[in-house]
Amino acid sequence: MTELDEAQRLLRALSREKKPLEKNDQYFEGVQPLRFIAPVLEKELGFRLSPIVLNLALFAVDVYDNRLDIEGFRIGANRKDRAADNDVEDVWEENLGGFISQQAHREGLALSRAYAMVGPAESEDDAPPITIESPFDAIHENDPKTKKVKHGIKTWTDLDKTRWMTYCHQDGSVTWFRKGNEWKESESDTHDFGICSLVPLINDARLLGRALPGKFDQRLGRSVFHPIISPLDALNKMASDMMVSGEFHALPRRWGTGLTEDDFIDEKTGEALDTFSMIAGRMWGTTSDKAKFGQFPEADLSNFHNTMKLLMQIVAMQLGLPGSYLLFQGDNPPSADAIRASEAQLVKRAERKQATLSTGWETVQRLVLLELGRDQDAKPRMIETLWRDPSTPTIAQKADAIVKLVQAKDATGRSLLPIEQAREDLGYTEGQQGRMADWDAEAQRSPQLTDAMRALNDVPAGGQ
Repeated sequence: MTELDEAQRLLRALSREKKPLEKNDQYFEGVQPLRFIAPVLEKELGFRLSPIVLNLALFAVDVYDNRLDIEGFRIGANRKDRAADNDVEDVWEENLGGFISQQAHREGLALSRAYAMVGPAESEDDAPPITIESPFDAIHENDPKTKKVKHGIKTWTDLDKTRWMTYCHQDGSVTWFRKGNEWKESESDTHDFGICSLVPLINDARLLGRALPGKFDQRLGRSVFHPIISPLDALNKMASDMMVSGEFHALPRRWGTGLTEDDFIDEKTGEALDTFSMIAGRMWGTTSDKAKFGQFPEADLSNFHNTMKLLMQIVAMQLGLPGSYLLFQGDNPPSADAIRASEAQLVKRAERKQATLSTGWETVQRLVLLELGRDQDAKPRMIETLWRDPSTPTIAQKADAIVKLVQAKDATGRSLLPIEQAREDLGYTEGQQGRMADWDAEAQRSPQLTDAMRALNDVPAGGQ
């Protein structure tokens, strides 16, 4: 098959994925249709039935996305030569890495996957561009033997309605545009990287390739709210039922017997009372001695509350969320230790996602290094993604533990934890750590400052 044939085959696969992607997108945006409702009831209520959507799908995405923050990348184990680190950091900042990584994580968590694409720089002074692509516009295919990305496509449409398609493979890329019913080649790029420049960032991918009707190809991942779709539908149905019940039964209804039509005529205007006046608004009166009045008890909506609470607890269980996240606790807030204990499962899931996403982001940085001509630094084992701690420890506890490790000595008298690593563990950025290293060097060059620091630490002058 030619490259265009392969690209068109992937284009058909992208079209097949559109329906399940749209379903996930509806839940993410909170515009999904109401489920578990009888068609007769829906037809009878008409416009008065306004679905209540509790957008826990968006909440689920935010909960995990908030724990997936990239702090940077480390190239190689040699801390003295930071040229490659600086180059990668410059390219990351030039491409707004913090912003685009958050976009990719949210898109991947919501829709099952997102894509990062690395291209050649426009000129020698420009950084290689890193772009984030939606699964609505891009798709990839793995080599069945090696399980590595074999090829993929990215599509887009210009303002003048011109359709474009880029086919990426391990040795380069080709771009076509649609003219009439025919694809015309626009440009091509070749390299010897051996890596496809379209990098998938997949959430919860499976090894099986079975795709049920209306479902994803499971190798392409699943949304983070995939397990809660059914209970979420039930939750929104109960919330909508509660509003319908509130409309018709929350107010006490009055009844009367022995009344005549004249009792429902306005004495001042001689016109019939409007519906609202008869149902809820005004006092009824009659001269008939046979008339009787009363009212039905109003509806108790607590049964809806209890069912909704149960469904939300099921949602929390499926997502690994602490009960405090969905306000199941009492009025007294939980302690810090209780919060950390309840978040154990959520933190572990976030760490798993970090490990999975690291593979993709490290491939992106590998492509960046190759585009910069740093082939020796682009080896897979030499690239490390630095993530922010997904747990929520207190600053005091974290600092106390790190200080104890710095102060602890091994058999040779060296600190178990170097001060540089301690600063990194405390969350200081590379720039802050660099300034601290400069201050340390300045202190070593200044005898007065060094003696003052030794005095503060009770170390004799001239000691080791």
